[in-house]
Amino acid sequence: MKMKITDRRGRWMNAALLAVIAACSLALLFLVYKTVEAERNERLQVAKTNEILVELRNVGTAVLNGETGQRGYLVTLDRRYLEPYRAGSEQISPTLDRLRDMLGDDASARQTELIDQIDALARARFDEMADSVAMLENGRLLDARRAVLTDEGQETMERLRRAIREMEQIESQLLSEAAVDTARAEARVLPMLGGLLVLILLAMIAGVRLVGRAARAEAEASQAAALSEAHDRADLLARELNHRVKNLFAVILAIVQMSARDKPEAKPVTDSIAQRIRALLTAHEVTQGELDRPVASLSALVETTLAPYRSDAHPAEIAGENHLLAAKNVTPLGLVLHELTTNAVKYGAWAHGGTVHVTWEESDSGLTLLWRETGVTITEEPERKGFGSLLMTSAARQLGGSIEREFLPDGLQVTIELPPGD
Repeated sequence: MKMKITDRRGRWMNAALLAVIAACSLALLFLVYKTVEAERNERLQVAKTNEILVELRNVGTAVLNGETGQRGYLVTLDRRYLEPYRAGSEQISPTLDRLRDMLGDDASARQTELIDQIDALARARFDEMADSVAMLENGRLLDARRAVLTDEGQETMERLRRAIREMEQIESQLLSEAAVDTARAEARVLPMLGGLLVLILLAMIAGVRLVGRAARAEAEASQAAALSEAHDRADLLARELNHRVKNLFAVILAIVQMSARDKPEAKPVTDSIAQRIRALLTAHEVTQGELDRPVASLSALVETTLAPYRSDAHPAEIAGENHLLAAKNVTPLGLVLHELTTNAVKYGAWAHGGTVHVTWEESDSGLTLLWRETGVTITEEPERKGFGSLLMTSAARQLGGSIEREFLPDGLQVTIELPPGD
């Protein structure tokens, strides 16, 4: 009866953990979608801003061409100088129409006000130039020159230039805001991946604990044959849990890859996320170990544990000769290294721009592995003993050696000692 109650509780706990992991997977998918959407909006804003800036420059060029032709005709009375004026007159209306179409209904109140000002000032300037040209055509040279020498045209041009500059500044600000939104969306994806890995590891640890409880209940209630059956069942449950975790990795990877199937522009982002998910899967497989043969390389264990987080922003230095770990040491040592890695990301060297150093060497007294973090200022040792401390204490017993932590002024140092032969 006691074993049945334990199994029932174990199934409910596994179901709850899987539900949490599924929820996190959906949240991760949503964040990936938001990142892709932010990047698409940024690209659209870049294209729109460039087009608006080009048209604003065309407005200024058209007015400047008109003034050049008008003044050239006024000075020389040579009709050939009217060509720039005519070109500007023909160009200004289509340019202003295109500018209004580009701004569309999404334009802010200030943008609408500015485009109205630009339209009115540009057309007013061309009306002034048209009047002076008409005077010249009618032989009223002195009247035309008086009109040109007034400050009215100069004031109109200054107001037009100010309006164009302000419109350019608004477009540049919109482009900057789109870039900030994209960077913010991208920054949320990687922490979510780390959190998902933590939940998966918690699910594994909880599953191992449940399996242990079931085995102990079986040992108390059964004879030798029943105990053997319980061991087989515990191993089956552990393998099933491991299989489900791998399936979750595969589902997450498939979701990420499918998200970019209809959006080619998202492929660089999804490929980067997929590479990190594959690195997490590799780390998970190495930390599981094999119970029947000592084939786990210490360097492979360290490399795969750090791989999901290691980057230019999270540098790590690894040094040590090739060493094969005993099968019984792979899982506890892998869990310790993963705990140290996640702590470095959240609180330690990698959270403050520092570096992680992992070295090991063999001697007659056994294997010594040194985890050293630099670039962090530590004023005092943390008083709280959390899950990581309990994990290291438990792992030290399983390894048959010792694990010591020291909080040095510039970062954490962890020394792991394994006895000879391990």
